[in-house]
Amino acid sequence: MIEMYESSGNIFKDLACEDAENLRVRSSLMIQLKQYVKQKYLTQKSAAELFGITQPRMSDLMRGKIDLFSIDTLINMLARAGLHISVEVYSIPIAS
Repeated sequence: MIEMYESSGNIFKDLACEDAENLRVRSSLMIQLKQYVKQKYLTQKSAAELFGITQPRMSDLMRGKIDLFSIDTLINMLARAGLHISVEVYSIPIAS
């Protein structure tokens, strides 16, 4: 029998990753970059030039290789594309 649990809304936290919040933020930034590339119909080569990275690095981003990108790198890539980042910090009640 498979046990089911209610999600916390953060898959990384649910999987007990130590850096769950960092992974959540990085994945959100990567999703935004990938969506931008698709919406603008950019090739990996032209997107890489825009973001200031190599084409193989762009391939890593499009394949979702989250462990290869820092938050700083992703924010710099978004900024190079003229995209702005808004940060919101809030408290989540801890269940007892």
